[in-house]
Amino acid sequence: MNMKSTVPNTLVFFLACFFLLVNAPQPMAQQKPAAKPVTEIRIGYLRAYEPQLALSVLDIPPEDEGVAGANVAINDNNTTGSFLGQSFSLDVVQTKREEDVVPVFREMLARGEKYVLTDISAGQLLSIADLARENGVLLFNVGSTDDILREQECRSNVFHTAPTRTMLADGLAQYLVWKQWRTWVLLYGSHEPDQLYADAIRRAAKRFGAKIVEERLYEDTGTARRTDSGVVQVQRQMPVFTQNLPAHDVVIVADESEVFGSYVPYRTWDPRPVAGTAGLVASSWHPASEQWGGSQIQGRFEKATGRRMLGKDMQAWTAVRILGEAATRTSSNDTAKIEAFIKDENFSLAAFKGQKVGFRRWNWQLRQPIFLGDGRGVVSTSPQEGFLHQFSELDTLGVDQPETACNLN
Repeated sequence: MNMKSTVPNTLVFFLACFFLLVNAPQPMAQQKPAAKPVTEIRIGYLRAYEPQLALSVLDIPPEDEGVAGANVAINDNNTTGSFLGQSFSLDVVQTKREEDVVPVFREMLARGEKYVLTDISAGQLLSIADLARENGVLLFNVGSTDDILREQECRSNVFHTAPTRTMLADGLAQYLVWKQWRTWVLLYGSHEPDQLYADAIRRAAKRFGAKIVEERLYEDTGTARRTDSGVVQVQRQMPVFTQNLPAHDVVIVADESEVFGSYVPYRTWDPRPVAGTAGLVASSWHPASEQWGGSQIQGRFEKATGRRMLGKDMQAWTAVRILGEAATRTSSNDTAKIEAFIKDENFSLAAFKGQKVGFRRWNWQLRQPIFLGDGRGVVSTSPQEGFLHQFSELDTLGVDQPETACNLN
């Protein structure tokens, strides 16, 4: 009797369970998550580019110099940004050297770009600096080494990841003085950039206790350089140009214009080392650098571009990574928040140079070590051992705060 009465009850129970399972709401794990909103950080890149000549075809800059470094940094930023709902992009705008850049910059403003890397002349940069400030745009100078942009014509909205000529000259001078090569001959070109670099060398000699015993000007006569100056002609000309010099330890070349400098090594009348814009050269980076994790960035860069990383590539990479770091840390693309983060006295960035880099608060120049190398490898990095500073040894390179002519107010 009891068995007969329990059968229908059991059937009813199972039917009820089946009904609940069929009509139960879909489990949370199977529900499609809501799409996370993406914050876009657009970065502009304004460059003045024209094919350049060089005394050696091996020294002709690649067409994508600088831009390639920025693109690698964009990929680095997006690797982290993808987890945080941030997307970084690069808009490259190209113009010509000494051309009016105001119209193209206004077009960038119209597209809403608030962060712009610049690889243009000092004059071109100054023509847009105040316009950028009025529109809340931050500029990152990745190309110009002119000290005037950090001194008499400094701007509160312009950050400099390119080193100055005085930083490059000081880095070189420290090494030469450390080597006890204190007596120099200075050979300089006739163009304005050559004169500015020569001025930086003179300043560095006085600052670190070296002596320039003679200077000689090499006039640019307008010849076609490689075609008009054969090996045999140069082999005869350069010893004559460097003949009858007073006793000296090293020859310093100031030839940013690439007129004669690369012809000096191994061709001087007296057998002496050559440094400056030829021979031992100071720069913000060296394509052979693999110390301090440098092989990591070199590998990523070479995989992306098919070549090694140059100084301007590193300067652009650093600027984009600074923006990426600021956007990540503030979880924002707001210009005011990012500017405040970058300008904070505790801001720093790891840049594969042996120590973290950050900005000088008196002119927004990036503190950074200077690499010294030839065409094959890194010889040394400055600041050199024994060159001390009360705050940062990196401030022994370039114009220090007590010397600055910059007034950001």
